[in-house]
Amino acid sequence: MLLCCGEALIDMIPTPSASGPDGYVPHVGGAVFNTAIALGRLGVQTGMLTGLSTDLFGQQLMASLHANHVDTSLLVTSGRPTTLAFVQLTAGQATYTFYDENSAGRMLDQADMPALPDDVSTLYFGGISLVFEPGAEAYAALLKREAAARVVMLDPNIRPSFIRDIRRYRDRLDGMIALADIVKVSDEDLNWIYPGPQSLLEKLDFVRQAGPSVVILTRSGSDASAFLEDGTEISVPVDRVEVVDTIGAGDTFNAGVLAKLAELGLLIKDSLASVDPEPVRDALRFGTRVAGITVSRAGANPPWRHEL
Repeated sequence: MLLCCGEALIDMIPTPSASGPDGYVPHVGGAVFNTAIALGRLGVQTGMLTGLSTDLFGQQLMASLHANHVDTSLLVTSGRPTTLAFVQLTAGQATYTFYDENSAGRMLDQADMPALPDDVSTLYFGGISLVFEPGAEAYAALLKREAAARVVMLDPNIRPSFIRDIRRYRDRLDGMIALADIVKVSDEDLNWIYPGPQSLLEKLDFVRQAGPSVVILTRSGSDASAFLEDGTEISVPVDRVEVVDTIGAGDTFNAGVLAKLAELGLLIKDSLASVDPEPVRDALRFGTRVAGITVSRAGANPPWRHEL
């Protein structure tokens, strides 16, 4: 089973109302939640580990996980509120305002982390769940606890405006990158992590040398690339589609990559350390394909396997 570890929240999306001005409609979301849903729709055995509220919005999130075939047995539930993310769309690009104080997700503690069953082969981490403490420290501790025995994929998906203690966040992220097998970064992520004058490829080498077997680089509207442990570079073009919005695009891409690697039997630590270029190319192609479908629709609405 692939276990997605991180935030589950409600995206409050502006929607025209009968009276004219836009209202806000609650939609399930969160970067890690979106990846879990996409994996479930792609037919991959998937679970979710997060702090989930028992409130109305938490029930909405739980119902969506069940409807999309995501295992919920490792959820940590509480009566704290659900995180709300109010979305503003400008030319299809989404920006967010978060309400997260004392939320069920943010207040997850290291002591809350359950023992994982043997059938969990892969852990996926990312998003704002790596920023806000104490939850961020709980996820970092879980990764450290499990990294020796299970494949780890990490997508920091950095939101600079949310980071209050930059040094503490950098230290946490550096530790997680060093233990991960697959790290996916955008060009914006790289330029934040390494703000110096080096080229993107030089900065990407810094990530690769930290320890991951595969580093994936995405650039908006450009190719998706992967770099293997020996420095081999693999690139695939991004499908050209009419973009409705970009909500969930990267999350779905990650799901596609993981789904294809799982299908090819490569989510094994030793296999990733010596993986050949062609199966990684296949994974990138599949990731861009499913992400292309997601951005052609409103909201984070990844495709089901039968749609492919």
